[in-house]
Amino acid sequence: MNGFRATLGRELRAYFFSPLAWVISTLFLLVNGFVFWLLVTYLNNPQAGIGAPLELFFGQTIFFWLVLLIVAPALTMRLLSEERKTGTIEVLMTAPVSETQVVLGKYFAALLFYVFLWLPTLVYVAIIAQYSTLDFGPIAAGYLGVLGVGALFLAVGMFATSVARNQIVAAILSFALLMLMFCFGLLENLVNGDTLKKVFGYLDLWSHMEEFAKGIVDTRHLVYYLSGIVFFLFLSTRALAANKWR
Repeated sequence: MNGFRATLGRELRAYFFSPLAWVISTLFLLVNGFVFWLLVTYLNNPQAGIGAPLELFFGQTIFFWLVLLIVAPALTMRLLSEERKTGTIEVLMTAPVSETQVVLGKYFAALLFYVFLWLPTLVYVAIIAQYSTLDFGPIAAGYLGVLGVGALFLAVGMFATSVARNQIVAAILSFALLMLMFCFGLLENLVNGDTLKKVFGYLDLWSHMEEFAKGIVDTRHLVYYLSGIVFFLFLSTRALAANKWR
């Protein structure tokens, strides 16, 4: 537990004192702010269809997914690949700390910074609340979906940085794996057979977020995220352990 806390604190300091992290957060907020403005402007048009801006904001535009597909690799690419590049991985692995503690400490640091990125978007909720009556159930479900998808994406990024030897390769590998996962939903309409359609429908992240945005919390989606997170973090610990003996 001490190893986990030490790693977590070290990585959190690295995030909050890193210029790159603040560049990422600035771009994240600028893009999300622009998307929110576009949605509000569009829905204010009398010819626009009926919709709630926050419902559309949570995963119903391609911008939402592009941001996550870029932010997750950017937040995780340095976590282990940088240690390997600078040679500090040897010092880390000879310290009284297990591979699991290292992986979990770094992963939860990335997850906490990811949550920090989303906190300012609560301003959008306050803005909408001033002009209309809100149902906070779907909003809470939407943020739960954002947390679940983001946690899964960061776990994939954690695995990528555990096997890559530099940050660029880690980011590219993470982005490729995430794009593959994101495209699973597209295969639902391309395959034959009810079983395959159900499988790819279950893996469709876009439809997951659509349900969360409407206030539907399906435990099957949460199980999918949790099992994916555990799977990729387990692979990360195994990759780190294998590197220990090289």
